Amino acid sequence: DEGILAQLNYDLTGLARAKEGRKPEPTASVIDTQSVKTSANVPLTSQGTDAGKKIVGRKRGIITDTLGLLLAVTVTAASLSENAVGIRLLDQAKKTYPTISKSWVDTGFKNAVVEHGASLGIDVEVVNRNPDIRGFHVVKRRWVVERSLGWIMLRRRLARDYETL
Repeated sequence: DEGILAQLNYDLTGLARAKEGRKPEPTASVIDTQSVKTSANVPLTSQGTDAGKKIVGRKRGIITDTLGLLLAVTVTAASLSENAVGIRLLDQAKKTYPTISKSWVDTGFKNAVVEHGASLGIDVEVVNRNPDIRGFHVVKRRWVVERSLGWIMLRRRLARDYETL
């Protein structure tokens, strides 16, 4: 409640960036969401259905810097649109890191996120996949946030959402 963990994350992010030869305050970010199934004990009021992925559960939204360090996180019902989650993330990140001026998103984020980013002074760029390549391939700038989501999914406790609150 006192924000100690948030402050600790802020300080550790700055130290990790400095260790990599970067300025402590990030200027660029990458946004993505992930729908995660919930367990049977989760209240129905806190979960929803992601129509695109056919998943009943919750949606995690994260914004990372270009190193993959978490800058902001939000968890909502999976039925919430990527635009609504993206707007929340941009607001959180800009409040904590006012130096952010650029962000990359995938094609799931539409004009609402781009326009909201512009109102905050953030240039939001939609990164498209190469239509000529089938299957998996690395997408410019987006691989960083995808890697961070992959790291989260390595933890058994985070592969499915068990929390009732």
